[in-house]
Amino acid sequence: MSTRRPPHSASRSAPKSAGDRDAPKGRRAARGAASVLKQKPADAEREDGPQRIAKLLARAGVGSRRDVERMIEEGRIALNGEKIVQPAPLLASLDGLTVDGNPVAKPVSTRLYRFHKPAGCLTAARDPKGRKTIYDLLPKDLPRLMPVGRLDYNTEGLLLLTNDGEFKRRLELPASGVERTYRARAFGDISQAELEELAMGIEIDGVRYGKIDANLERRTGRNQWIEMTLTEGKNREVRKVLEHFGLQVSRLIRTRYGAFELGGMPLGAVDVVPRDELFKFRRQMG
Repeated sequence: MSTRRPPHSASRSAPKSAGDRDAPKGRRAARGAASVLKQKPADAEREDGPQRIAKLLARAGVGSRRDVERMIEEGRIALNGEKIVQPAPLLASLDGLTVDGNPVAKPVSTRLYRFHKPAGCLTAARDPKGRKTIYDLLPKDLPRLMPVGRLDYNTEGLLLLTNDGEFKRRLELPASGVERTYRARAFGDISQAELEELAMGIEIDGVRYGKIDANLERRTGRNQWIEMTLTEGKNREVRKVLEHFGLQVSRLIRTRYGAFELGGMPLGAVDVVPRDELFKFRRQMG
């Protein structure tokens, strides 16, 4: 069987362990930032006028909008000593707002970090079962950071972290069109022609998955590496799609999120995205 192999990047490669030093490089995403859709935020509030409390607190790094809405329901957020109830009022500033009785600090400039998440840890603040989380591995001197999206317990690779809940939300929304690229090692039989059908999207068990750009890389026997680029990032999307084709995924690595790549980062390493790169990306997002 002949397969169509994508062009290889000469400058960067996915991380290699002792058992995977022959893992092919796959197509790197020069297409990354250029493919981001330039869309306006969905919210109607003006940036210089009264805004939703959830949005203000998200921008201050308290949590995502969903987190803030949950905090309001739990009675943890107050304005001038009075617990806020729904519908929450629009506010022009953080003055008088407290979370768990503590004043909310004014927002600092948006920061973005890259983290090479290893397999065997959760993308969560804590786990009732006592399993390891990313916060057990991250340096303790980092500011308060929130993960952009999630990687499953057994999925490794690039995880972005930010102190800005509003920016996190925009990066995660499918409507923003931010691409994610994964490389999967899978056992079974599949052809490039079958993978190309994913460009039209696919429905599995009543769930509709959007366009996926999938390319078959090097095959050894019935094992192959497959590169997949998508914009939705639904729960376990890559695994579910490949399992639908009868493949068994033994390793899954996220190599890119938007304009930011894993490159040759060591496993467990974390670094900050330079401000000029972050500014350029945000400007391209619109």
